[in-house]
Amino acid sequence: MYQYNKQDQTLIEERVNEFRGQTQRFLNGELGPDQFRALRLMNGLYVQTHAPMLRVAVPYGLLSSKQLRKLASVARDYDHGYCHFTTRQNVQYNWPELGRVPDLLAELATVQMHAIQTSGNCLRNTSSDHLAGICKDEIEDPRPYCEIIRQWTTLHPEFAFLPRKFKIAVSGATHDRVAAQFHDIGVYLVKNEAGEIGFRILAGGGLGRTPVIGQTVRPFLEKQHLLSYLEAILRVYNLFGRRDNKYKARIKILVKETGLEKFTAMVEKEWLRIKNDMLLSHERIDEIKAQFAPPAYDVTASNDGSLDAHLADNSAFAKWVKYNTVEHKVSGYRGVYVSLKAPDSPPGDMTAEQLEAVADLADQYSFGEIRSTHRQNLVLADVKQADLFTVWQQLNAIKLATPNIGTVTDMICCPGLDFCSLANAGSIGVAKEINEALDDLDYIHGIGDIKINMSGCMNGCAHQSVGHIGILGVDKHGEEWYQITLGGSSENEAAIGERLGPSIPKSQITATITTILDVYVKQRLEDEAFLETVKRVGLEPFKERVYANH
Repeated sequence: MYQYNKQDQTLIEERVNEFRGQTQRFLNGELGPDQFRALRLMNGLYVQTHAPMLRVAVPYGLLSSKQLRKLASVARDYDHGYCHFTTRQNVQYNWPELGRVPDLLAELATVQMHAIQTSGNCLRNTSSDHLAGICKDEIEDPRPYCEIIRQWTTLHPEFAFLPRKFKIAVSGATHDRVAAQFHDIGVYLVKNEAGEIGFRILAGGGLGRTPVIGQTVRPFLEKQHLLSYLEAILRVYNLFGRRDNKYKARIKILVKETGLEKFTAMVEKEWLRIKNDMLLSHERIDEIKAQFAPPAYDVTASNDGSLDAHLADNSAFAKWVKYNTVEHKVSGYRGVYVSLKAPDSPPGDMTAEQLEAVADLADQYSFGEIRSTHRQNLVLADVKQADLFTVWQQLNAIKLATPNIGTVTDMICCPGLDFCSLANAGSIGVAKEINEALDDLDYIHGIGDIKINMSGCMNGCAHQSVGHIGILGVDKHGEEWYQITLGGSSENEAAIGERLGPSIPKSQITATITTILDVYVKQRLEDEAFLETVKRVGLEPFKERVYANH
């Protein structure tokens, strides 16, 4: 993984010192709340319901064991003993004390971590595939290009105050695991007819109040032009994005109102002006690629025969291997999901003790590296098949081995009304109730891939509009109700879920979800996935059952 040079380290240390002075001036009354608001947002600090919330950047979801241990010590020393992994692969702390945040940031800086540009109307953290470098469907490892983009976006002077926040995702595989079509800019590594690898560039995607699927603005872009083309898109957006209405300020609205053809022409015109001034050299690309060289894999790893014996002898282990491990491009290795979706835990939360234990496992069994996923889980990317049983035992002992990756209980969930000042309804408690109900159903592991995404407000931090089943919290006269959508997807066949009908009261939401699943089980054809069934039969059979007694 990428290691900071002296310039990188100096930058974040000076930023910590700058924010320390700003915080002290605010606490001394020398800065007003509005003046300090802009400064704290530039350093990832929000004001939430109970305490400040700090969002820490995890560039393209990649963490070292040393960084994970630091996150654990921060959770213990500055928070309530845990942290939360988000859908943007970042980490959030919900209970830091404002006056101690500069000290917290100074701690993070010692392990090459920061909170710069994790909030505010700027270029946010670039996200990527959590299986980058190990998946068999990969065209090329996207992480070097994510790092190049990270360096370009960090404190970019021209784009520090955009009309609204701006998010970029990069995918290097044929299967989209990063929801690239729902980002302000989506970047796909592709091959052209001549077999050359370059980029397909999308713009105008986004979630929130108005979910929009991004559209292709450049079918093929040579690698040397990556930064200049991104810069051209940002310049057009910065100039013409609306600043009079924050609900219409995202690039998705600009693309929609301008029209794709005209928007693309504006980008191309700007790009032609700057393309030769911002060339990305082969040497620069190779220099960054060298920092993502494959680890020293054991060429004899596939010779081990113990895995088959453990699978035959232990059904619980076999179930975990089926759902929580994935095929690796190197024979004898598997990618291992660390499930942060135990039935009695808030989705995405980890305790300090769990963080430290996973850091130890990474050092022992996965070259000291951990990845975070946009579905709020972790991945140990390079585990020998001979070590899977031991890794499972240790994860199981700390409640991180729930065999539910890709199942209906692998829910995305935002903090909701429990923490977020923007929320209209709770998420964590509802997720727990749904999880407990689903955990008792015999068919959960037999019904295949069903993604439930739940947000407590329209901002859609939990991607509810692209969930196979989406749950959106709404306020009705001071009471918590929930709107249901069906048929969404953030993968290759991207789709925005359709609203099922009137919102459901909190007391009925769990029963509603189990009813939807019952309808699916009755309606599906043999081996038919949930999305295929919804597409074939439509919403009517689900509506009839859900609203039968309304």
